[in-house]
This record gives sequence, C-alpha cells and structure tokens, in this order.
Amino acid sequence: MQPQLPIEVNEETGAWTTDGLPMIYVPRHFFVNNHAAVEGALGRDKYSEILYPAGYRSAYYWCEKEAATHGLQGLAVFEHYLKRLSQRGWGLFAFESANVETGEARIVLRHSVFVLQQPDLHGKLCYMFEGWFAGAMDWVGQNLGFSYKTESREVQCASEGSSECVYVVKPIAA
Repeated sequence: MQPQLPIEVNEETGAWTTDGLPMIYVPRHFFVNNHAAVEGALGRDKYSEILYPAGYRSAYYWCEKEAATHGLQGLAVFEHYLKRLSQRGWGLFAFESANVETGEARIVLRHSVFVLQQPDLHGKLCYMFEGWFAGAMDWVGQNLGFSYKTESREVQCASEGSSECVYVVKPIAA
C-alpha cells in the first residue's frame, strides 16, 4: 500500500494537518517507549481503563470530522478510518466482518506497531485500539439512526504467537 495522505505544513507555525485536522508526526520508537513507560507506571489494566474512553471520544470526533470533510456516511466512514490508521503506521487494519444494523464487527490488525516495537513482550499489547473501534462503530450507528452502544475488545494479539491481532466490536448488553 502506498500511502497517499494529504499532509500540509503551515510554514508560519510548523503545524501539520491532514484533511484539516492537526497532526503530530513522531518516530514509532518514541511513541511506543512513552506508551510503555506510562503502562509501567500505572499497570496495564489501569492504563487500558484510562485509554479506552479517550480513544473512544477521539475516534467518534474523527469520524464526525472526516464524514463532513469527505461527504461520507455510515460504514464508509469506519472503512476510511481503518485506511487512514493503516496509512499512518499503526499497522494494517481491515474488517473481517461488519454489521451496522447490529453494531457488530471483527477487525484484524497485521503488523501492529506495539508488537513490532516490543518483540520480547507477550500478552494483549494492542489494547489501545479498543476504544477507537467502539467510538467509530457508535458514530456509524448514530449516523444511520441506530441507538446501540458498543464495546470493543482485543481477543487475539500477534504478540501471543498469532499472525494478527483481532478485535471484536459488539453492543453492550442493556
């Protein structure tokens, strides 16, 4: 895949934008090392608990902005989200399945930044993405007139010996 991201740099401020959203460009090792340091200080469970709602809000916001920017709606926005994540070096994301009527999806991730940068670690390393996928699916549902609220969990991680990470998105039981 050849990334074709529209990156613009403001010569006066140095700010980078893609599709009108401000961006930060940092080396993979820098981000993952900082991520690992916070996880080490707080513990994986606590850090995951903190990241989930922040990632959810960010994905929801991103979907809203990108839908308006590109004139997209429904699942096309979530597909665009996975494409952009893939183009930005997080790994290669794809739907294995998605059902917007029920709020269910299976997402696969190959070449996760967290697995590649931490080859000696094992366990579910890629939990940071969980809230992202629930936020995107909830945006899609609301955009299409559905009222479900979803949750997302990493059910398989490449750091555990699998060829890919897998996420399951499903409605939260009432």
